[in-house]
Amino acid sequence: MSNIDLLQKISNGEDSYTQFKTNITNADKLAQEFVAFSNSRGGVLIVGVDDDGAVVGIDTKDIQRINQLIGNVINTHITPPIYPLVKIENVEDKKIIVVEIDEGSNKPYSTNSGLYLTKAGSDKRKISPQELRRLFAESKNIYPDEEILHKTTIEDIDIVKLKKWLKIDNQNILEKLNKSEMDLEVILTNLELFRDGHLTLTGNLLFGENPQRFCPSFYVDCCYFDGDDVSVTKFISKKVFKGTFDELYDDSMRFVVSQLISYQVEDDFNSTPKLEIQKEVLTELIINALVHRDYYINSSIKIFMFHNRVEIISPGKLTNSLTIEKIKNGIAVHRNPILNSICKNLLPYTGYGSGIKRVMALNPNIEFENDIELEQFKCTIKRVENKLGDKLGNKLGDKLGDLSKNRQLILKYIKENHKITIPQLSNLIGISSTAIENNIKYLKEQNILKRVGSSKDGSWEIIYEI
Repeated sequence: MSNIDLLQKISNGEDSYTQFKTNITNADKLAQEFVAFSNSRGGVLIVGVDDDGAVVGIDTKDIQRINQLIGNVINTHITPPIYPLVKIENVEDKKIIVVEIDEGSNKPYSTNSGLYLTKAGSDKRKISPQELRRLFAESKNIYPDEEILHKTTIEDIDIVKLKKWLKIDNQNILEKLNKSEMDLEVILTNLELFRDGHLTLTGNLLFGENPQRFCPSFYVDCCYFDGDDVSVTKFISKKVFKGTFDELYDDSMRFVVSQLISYQVEDDFNSTPKLEIQKEVLTELIINALVHRDYYINSSIKIFMFHNRVEIISPGKLTNSLTIEKIKNGIAVHRNPILNSICKNLLPYTGYGSGIKRVMALNPNIEFENDIELEQFKCTIKRVENKLGDKLGNKLGDKLGDLSKNRQLILKYIKENHKITIPQLSNLIGISSTAIENNIKYLKEQNILKRVGSSKDGSWEIIYEI
């Protein structure tokens, strides 16, 4: 680091990569600073500068003492050991000590008292148990998707779903399973879905009978806010989706697509409408969240819709050395390699790391945010600005807010299938056909719903009054 660079760093003040100290006397506190830098992205500790960036300097005697203190801390106060670079610099005719600490290659690091710390802005914080677990796993080259779920057994596998996948992935294995020529446990073990008598995380998430029974935080939380911010007091639609990966993907896609606006783009009234956000974009980003999220963080994937944008938020920052620019260029580092491999024949997914690159080709205006502090990765897709759409959302939100749960469900299922019958609605919602008819009568009177064509061959149409 040149003298000019050093002066610039001092003038910029303290941040996640720069820490000032007027002097150092306490070995434990120095060890905490070194550990925090090593467990994050590395940084520079400058001794002889106060918190305001004023260079106060240190005398020759203190320089000798601090050098000895740094050597002692490195050798006896930090596990595993680190190797910082210590330099004495002259700034404004005063001597300061500059200690450059690299990002650790053997994380996690701790003090000799067992403290695991990382940087949080210009300060430091204790590493959470979830983060610590992930760091230990990474140091042993253990991936989250191969973790054993000790409360599971082979009975928790949905054999129908497994066979459906095997029919696409490996028909030979499926035939051997059906003929009892190959044991189910052997097949699951070979696929790394089962180990030591229990399902792995991958086995449970992809083929479990009830995945959220053992992984309660791994679901998809969808909400369409009636505005442009999460602080609004009304929502247009809200749903929590649980199940296996294929179910989470299908339900999430259905939720988002059903709320988006389709536009006529050709003169012909009967032409195919265009969805305001391409389905291919949504497919790539939702699958990306499912496959590449951090499963050491107990949190849900969130899909937030607003009048002006859609946000897809997955737990966990980009793994290892990945950056936003790298993923835009198709560079991939797989956090969950088993999930990545199996999902190629389970979801519309290639697994080649080219998804974000394809998304950018389809929509260059998509924004990505790798939030290191919040430990999350967010994709923001701007919606087409359209006053009609805003009015539609507001009006529909007001109307649906006044409807009973059963009437909202009727509209939901009709939106999914315009030819749905009253007996089918009765079966889905769990109320009598007479109750369905009474609710439909009310929706018609409110000019929310109408029937087009005959009762036998016609269909339902949801009316939105603007």
